[in-house]
Amino acid sequence: MHENPDDHMSDGLVVIPTYNEIENIETIIRAVFSLATAFDVLVVDDNSPDGTAQKVMELQQEFPQRLNVEVRAGKSGLGTAYVHGFKWAIARKYDYIFEMDADFSHNPADLEKLYAACVKTADVAIGSRYSTGVNVVNWPLSRVLMSYYASVYVKIITGMKIHDATAGFIC
Repeated sequence: MHENPDDHMSDGLVVIPTYNEIENIETIIRAVFSLATAFDVLVVDDNSPDGTAQKVMELQQEFPQRLNVEVRAGKSGLGTAYVHGFKWAIARKYDYIFEMDADFSHNPADLEKLYAACVKTADVAIGSRYSTGVNVVNWPLSRVLMSYYASVYVKIITGMKIHDATAGFIC
């Protein structure tokens, strides 16, 4: 627990929401902890029946203080998982909060690029799938199109100069 802000090993927390991610969770956690930049990780698990949270708890033995897990009672959804993670991070005074999926649709190595962008200049950095054309792994075309058009809609309505407003890979 990071009750004391001076206790932090990192000023950045990666929030990873999970539901039935037993296949990916250990690999994604190890990938984040293998980076040159030190990040802490919070897994927000929606009581996965496949044992995702239990696997994270086992890994906490190997990564004490850096790996955290919050298990919620039921499947409450992605948006509320991120809100839960943000509140958790703010309470523990992290300077940088990242959101990332557990399924490797986001490259953990790119966390360092997002971190560098926020440390140097940006208030928000987004790991976009659209900056060099559509670059999405294993998504059905309907999901790519829905995501793309949702982003276009958000841009038009809000005037944001962000191409991927539905991105789940953000600092």
